[in-house]
Amino acid sequence: MQLRPWIILAALALARIAFGYQFQTVATLATDLVGRFGLTYAQLGNLIGAYMLLGVFVALPLGLLGRRFGDRLILGAGLALMTAGACVSAWADGPAGIALGRTAAGVGAVAMIVLQGKIIAEWFTGPRFMIGISVSVCSFPIGMGLAQIVLPPVLGAYGPHAAFLTDAVPAGLALLLFLLSHRSPPHVAPVPRRFSLPSKRECLLLAIAGSVWMAYTSGFAAFASYLPTSLSVRGYGLAVTGVVMTMATWGNVPATLFGGGLAARFGGFNVFLVGTLSLAVGMAGTALTGWPIAWSVLVGVMGAIHPGVIMAVGTLSARPEHRAVGMGLFYTLYYLGGTFAPGLCGVAADIAGRPEGGLLAAAAISLFAIPLYMLHRALASHDRMLVRA
Repeated sequence: MQLRPWIILAALALARIAFGYQFQTVATLATDLVGRFGLTYAQLGNLIGAYMLLGVFVALPLGLLGRRFGDRLILGAGLALMTAGACVSAWADGPAGIALGRTAAGVGAVAMIVLQGKIIAEWFTGPRFMIGISVSVCSFPIGMGLAQIVLPPVLGAYGPHAAFLTDAVPAGLALLLFLLSHRSPPHVAPVPRRFSLPSKRECLLLAIAGSVWMAYTSGFAAFASYLPTSLSVRGYGLAVTGVVMTMATWGNVPATLFGGGLAARFGGFNVFLVGTLSLAVGMAGTALTGWPIAWSVLVGVMGAIHPGVIMAVGTLSARPEHRAVGMGLFYTLYYLGGTFAPGLCGVAADIAGRPEGGLLAAAAISLFAIPLYMLHRALASHDRMLVRA
């Protein structure tokens, strides 16, 4: 019984790795796809954003369905759809087919991320809650970095179909592990299956917290999407690009885990502010100077100490009985940004005539998190929330 929560957390972390890997696939293969299909940067951004396309419309309904039919069925179906969507992209011969598969996989990812916070909150209480949330959050950049390592050699050896097919591997493994491990926690009272919404105050707090998460994640994802192309255009080889992407993504892992302890000692707002400013400065520095490895350390380490704080505040903005539906609302805002941010940054890159325009736009997007977080902090007691976490 003591081991089950950690196996469930491992399944959720693997699902988040699959999420990051699938999202990053098009960005990693961008140079090949642009040359193969003659895409503009805006079209490339739209192909990246296709993964987030339907999340705006299905996040809240999936939260309601999770409450009605249970976590196991809805999250399991989501992981199955992530696996199937990856196979569709691998089978496709053009951008339209790739986008269709990514859209389907993205819907499956919605079901997974909407319910994972609720599941973690049920199995991990007290100090372990922040650990569970941080492990889940930092798994996404692991997937992004893994895509940068795995996909280029697979593309070179076997072509784009095989590269897209690798998207199915972590999702399929996560599905198997989740179905074998997940049970409803015995210490949590069953949630009524009827449809209901959080209170107006909870909805307001969830919408603001979701907007903070949207600004952070869409800015970082857009940055990671245009970074490989930017480095390639400036003449950096695959080795430097791999190091930069690894630091910018995998550096998140210890930073995010360590950030929870920093928040307990120095306050959630201070950690959030340092993390957000470090992220924006690192993105802008990468675009404007010639020291990509140094800036990737700032982005990947100091710029990643705060996502656990944002996620904890968002998860605890709703009462336990409304958490599945509440996280659906939270992630609706997240998906809104994830859908349009890559395309907007692509437009900025086209206007600038270089992918660095996309990096600067990503830095600007990430800064919007600061006033939004301050508004949420003014409406709710973050100190009390983080003590509970």
